[in-house]
Amino acid sequence: QVQLVESGGGLVQAGGSLRLSCAASGFLFSFNVMGWYRQAPGKQRELVARFNSSGNTDYADSVKGRFTISRVNAKNTVYLQMTSLKPEDTAVYYCNGRHYRGYRWYDYWGQGTQVTVSS
Repeated sequence: QVQLVESGGGLVQAGGSLRLSCAASGFLFSFNVMGWYRQAPGKQRELVARFNSSGNTDYADSVKGRFTISRVNAKNTVYLQMTSLKPEDTAVYYCNGRHYRGYRWYDYWGQGTQVTVSS
């Protein structure tokens, strides 16, 4: 059973930093895409940052220059370093892994970790 487990969320003041971690386990394949999404109350889930299928990184415009995604392939782990946090970054952050097989994509999600930025 595929599991993605996030950690590192919490409460931080505006301007502060947090580092999120996501550890994936329970599978033999490799994710083609892996990254982070977030969902604020009353809003749709949105992409924050990811390693795309080419191995390059994509970032939401709102986090460029402040957030950095990294990974350790051997450990199936992906990180999100968040700096210069703003109150509008407050959301539940979800780790996502995507695997392409049989002409379709399969999505796997973590349980989410809360990030709250106070002003």
